[in-house]
Amino acid sequence: MSPDDEARPLSALSRGQLWTLVVSCLAVALVIGSMAALYTSLSDIATATGATQSQLTWVVDGYTLAVACLVLPAGAVGDRYGRRGVLIAGLVVFSAASAVPLLTPDPVWLIAARAASGVGAAFVMPSTLSILTAEFPEHQRGRAVGIWAGVAGSGGILGVLCSGLLLERWSWESVFVGLTVAGVLLLVAALTLPESRQSAHPPMDYLGSAVVVAAIGLLVVAVTEAPQRGWSDVLVIALFVAGVASTVAFVVVELRREHPLLDLRLFADRGFGAGTLSIVLQFLVLFGVFLLLVQYLQLVAGYDPLPSALALAPIIVPIVGISLPAPWLAQQWGLRLLTVSGLLVIAAGLFLGSRLDAASGYAEFLWPLLLLGTGLGLCTAPATAAVVAAVPVEKHGVAAAVNDAAREVGAAVGIAVAGSVLAAGYTSGIAPALRTLPAPAREPVSDSLAAALEVAESSGQAGSQLAETATAAFVHGYSQGAIVLSIITVAGALVLAAWSPGRSATCRTDTRSPRRPAQDAGDPDVRMPVGGDASAHGESS
Repeated sequence: MSPDDEARPLSALSRGQLWTLVVSCLAVALVIGSMAALYTSLSDIATATGATQSQLTWVVDGYTLAVACLVLPAGAVGDRYGRRGVLIAGLVVFSAASAVPLLTPDPVWLIAARAASGVGAAFVMPSTLSILTAEFPEHQRGRAVGIWAGVAGSGGILGVLCSGLLLERWSWESVFVGLTVAGVLLLVAALTLPESRQSAHPPMDYLGSAVVVAAIGLLVVAVTEAPQRGWSDVLVIALFVAGVASTVAFVVVELRREHPLLDLRLFADRGFGAGTLSIVLQFLVLFGVFLLLVQYLQLVAGYDPLPSALALAPIIVPIVGISLPAPWLAQQWGLRLLTVSGLLVIAAGLFLGSRLDAASGYAEFLWPLLLLGTGLGLCTAPATAAVVAAVPVEKHGVAAAVNDAAREVGAAVGIAVAGSVLAAGYTSGIAPALRTLPAPAREPVSDSLAAALEVAESSGQAGSQLAETATAAFVHGYSQGAIVLSIITVAGALVLAAWSPGRSATCRTDTRSPRRPAQDAGDPDVRMPVGGDASAHGESS
């Protein structure tokens, strides 16, 4: 893709392409935004439904678990039976499940409804990207993928912003009304899209699908339960062991099948493998720090749901703005330079953010936030383009599903790591104050800062000292969580500095048909350009 092609305005696209781009971006924003939309309403849900802390955790993680488990099989179904049909079916399930909490406030039904919404979202996510890449020719694909990736990276913030607006005037049920209405509107819009189906119809790998669901499901459940139960808990260890064993079984099954669900030889392509790891790191950081920042703004800075969402909103500007030219920049400078520099900028933003305290103003909060957005903007679109470019068009659904599975697994790990470190830091900081409290108050104060502040409000003059101590303990845990995420990001940048293809590997534009990744593994200079096409064998009708 030349600079002139990259600089073409969106007005140069056909009406059909623009409509496909809009619907795809709105659909992925909906399903990712739904992951974070309930963060600002969890306390209201607990009060209204009587949900326990563990149940509240699964209200959020039940959705993430379903998406993470099913995106790979869902991508393969789209490749086999048609991506438009799979997108429509996913939106039907998502919309119907989002309406269930409006009928019953029972926490168990709420968790089940969120898991069912996640099933629908799992079929929506890979369809949006694969429809997009099938609709756009090679010279326009980098721009389209950049816009999609920018919107996907901003989806969590958009979800919190929209839910904050709803909660300003209505109860927590309004969030589910919003999700249902948005799902129905996008369902109607999806009916107008052209079908995207390839002439080659690879058979479904049912065994591989079942094994990968077990592997991802067990590992995500283990990561989710670890902060609650402890990383050394017997059940957590058993889940990790079973998850690793299932992962090994998936590798064995896939290497022996003629038509695997996921051709593991793709990971021999440095662009595909490095892009996938980069996406995992990006969403690990994004949702981990998101968990920390939302609580910091509401519990330490004293922001209400809508102001806290507005305070986070500026991160969208650098994510979307830089994602637009990022695929072309990766072609010119190489995937390695953009990925490593982006991750290091993210690490710097995390480190600066770790220095916030109870007295920090919004200006001190804003600069780390913009650094995070800048780093994510540099990384997100090139990583997604590299994953898509490594596979032929008829398998773009699976490539999109790998991209989405990496996002979901990264988000689950990031939430677990940040939550675990935050909890440990708060517990160690509040421990000295617990000895001076009456027995009935010790448990709620030790649980969270929110509970400690409630106890402090009813404790008269002594409550101010408790509130100050609990806030300091929370800030200590928050700071440790941000530093741990920064260290993980730097470690990932070092790995990707060695693994990611450089300029000579990503800029070469060979007109020959690309060889299979396994053949290219020994020659890092013979591979497809980032954001380019991988095959011309499919058809889109």
